[in-house]
Amino acid sequence: MSANYDYTLPSELIASAPAEPRDNARLFIYDTRADRVTLDAFMNIAAYLPADSLLVLNDTKVVPARLTLAKPTGGKITILFLANEWDRGEMIKGLPDKGVEPGVKLSLGGSPVVEPSSHVDEEYSFRLLVSPAEFERLCEEHGQTPLPPYIHSPMKESDRRQRYQTTFAAKPASVAAPTASLHFTERVFKSLSHKGIHTAPVTLHVGRGTFSPVTEAMKDASALHTEPVEVSVASASAIADAKRAGRMIVAAGTTATRVLESASGQIAKGESYKGETSIFIAPPYEFKLVDALITNFHLPGTSLLMLLDAFLQQKGSKKTWRELYELAIAEKFRFYSFGDAMLVV
Repeated sequence: MSANYDYTLPSELIASAPAEPRDNARLFIYDTRADRVTLDAFMNIAAYLPADSLLVLNDTKVVPARLTLAKPTGGKITILFLANEWDRGEMIKGLPDKGVEPGVKLSLGGSPVVEPSSHVDEEYSFRLLVSPAEFERLCEEHGQTPLPPYIHSPMKESDRRQRYQTTFAAKPASVAAPTASLHFTERVFKSLSHKGIHTAPVTLHVGRGTFSPVTEAMKDASALHTEPVEVSVASASAIADAKRAGRMIVAAGTTATRVLESASGQIAKGESYKGETSIFIAPPYEFKLVDALITNFHLPGTSLLMLLDAFLQQKGSKKTWRELYELAIAEKFRFYSFGDAMLVV
C-alpha cells in the first residue's frame, strides 16, 4: 500500500527553515466542490473559510527531549527521550544514537541521570536516577529540540525552541511539532476572529510514529504508534454545537484530525475525553467530524499522506493527492515540516 504513496521531490524543495514571518508561508488551496486550485499566502487563509467555521488546534508543546550524556568511559551518547509516552514515573523510553549495555550509568556534568534496563530493537527503556522533576529541568536546561532528520539546519537551540513550536503551544510533552499549525500568528487569528471563526483546542502529544514510514506491521494491525490525546468538555461542546449547526469544522493538521476522529463519539455528546489513540486513517475511511483540513506537504510513504488521500476521497475530489502534489512541485512549494501549507475544503 505504501508504494502507492511514493513520489519524487527535488531536494531543493525540502524546507530547511520556516518562512519568516511564519504566516508568510505559501498556501495551496484546493476547493473540492469546484475542483479549483488557488495559490496564496497563509496570512490570507481566512478568505477561504466560511464565516462561523470552527478551527480545531492541537495545543501540545514540543519539549527539548534530546540529551547528550556521558558513559563511565567518557564516551558520549545522545538520546531522544520519548516524552510523549512518559507517565512522569521512574521509567522512560528513548532512542539512543548508539547501543548501550543495561545498567551503564549515563551522566550529565558528572552526575548520573539514567541507566538503560532493556531494549527492543532501537527503542530502549531507561531508569531515571534523578527525580522526574529534576529530569524535566535537565532537559529544559541542557536538552535539544528534536528537529526531523531531513532538516539540516545550523539553527541555534534558542531559535529551534521558538520556531519549531506553535505560537499557542501550551502542554509540554511532544517530540515533534504539529507542523500545520506552525504558520499561525496573532495576525492570522485576528483575521479569523473578524470573520467570526472561533477556535477550539484539543491535545495530541506527538511521538516519533506520526512522521515515520508505514511498516507492514502497522498495515496488518491497521494501527500506528500510540499517542496520548485529550479533549476538554468546553472544546467537545463547541465542536458538537458546530456540527449540529452545520458549521464547517476545520482541523489544523493531521494530529488535530486524529484527535477528532478518535474521540468523535465522546465529542458528539459534548463529553471530555482523555486516553490514547493509534488510529490509522487510510482509504477508505468515513470522516465523522472533519469538514476541512489544513496540512503540510508530507513525506512519501507516510500515514499523513494516506490520511490526506482518504480525506480527498471522502470529499469526492476530482484530483488525486498525486496530481495536487505534482502541481505544488511545479509551483515550487516548500515541503515537509518547515514547508508551506495546503487547505482542502
